Parts: sequence; structure tokens; C-alpha cells
Amino acid sequence: MSITTTTHLNFRGEARSALGFYQSVFGGRTTIATYGDFGMPADLPGSENVVFGQVEAADGFRVMAYDIPGKPSAAAETASSTRRENGLTITDQPFFVSVRGETLDEVRGYWDELAVGASILEPLAASAWSAGFGMLTDSFGVTWILDVATARPES
Repeated sequence: MSITTTTHLNFRGEARSALGFYQSVFGGRTTIATYGDFGMPADLPGSENVVFGQVEAADGFRVMAYDIPGKPSAAAETASSTRRENGLTITDQPFFVSVRGETLDEVRGYWDELAVGASILEPLAASAWSAGFGMLTDSFGVTWILDVATARPES
């Protein structure tokens, strides 16, 4: 028996663009189904929005996304923020997406592409626990943590 977990990202009309961007960074295959594909009349607003979307790569990367239906509430329109203060990451986001690679070159390749148009919270650099660690918020508002895997002693 096995189980797989997948990060599921929620957007307001940007899911298709976000999935295309993540596919350009990580490779793999993109699957998209719209609300119209599932029966919403094409003349209704939002029928072209993504009800199910996924990028899946052979190396194990997988992310899902969809466009939240309807108009955003006032609370949803308030942008969440992640920032650095006094060496600490301060955030009100409920999650980050973590990508861990085997080598610094591998992680740097993903970093360089995700960083286009992003806010860099912590530049990709060696840290006390990894040969490379960095944090950024991409142009879609998703915060990513990228690092190089380090062997850890078993407890």
C-alpha cells in the first residue's frame, strides 16, 4: 500500500497560467479540465476557468491547481504576505510549497526559473543545514522553499 500527497493550489482565474509556468520550470505533463468541460454553459462567466489542473513530471514533481468559482470575498481579496524581519520569516500564509533536490545545480535551475518576477525572501545560498536553501514568492503569490537534500542521522 502506498500514498501520495500533492500540493493543491487555489487561484482566482490564474490557474491555467500558473500551471503553464510550473510546467516550464519543472517539465512534465500538464492536464487541464475547465468548468465548461464538465457541463457549465460556455456563455457563462468562468466556464473557461480550470476546475482540475495538474502538472506531473517523471522525477516525482506534482502540483494541482484550480480556479475558485465565484467572486472573491472581501477576506479573499486581502493579499497574504510573507516577509523577512530580523532574520525570521513572518507570514500569514497557510502553506509553502517545498522542492528538495539532490544537488545544488538541480535546485539552482528551478530557482532561476521560479525567481523570474518573484519576490526573493531569502536568496538561494548555503545554510547551516543545506548546501543551498532559498525562499521566494512567485508572480502568482505562491511561496516556494527550495533546498538541497542533506543526509540526516536516523533517530
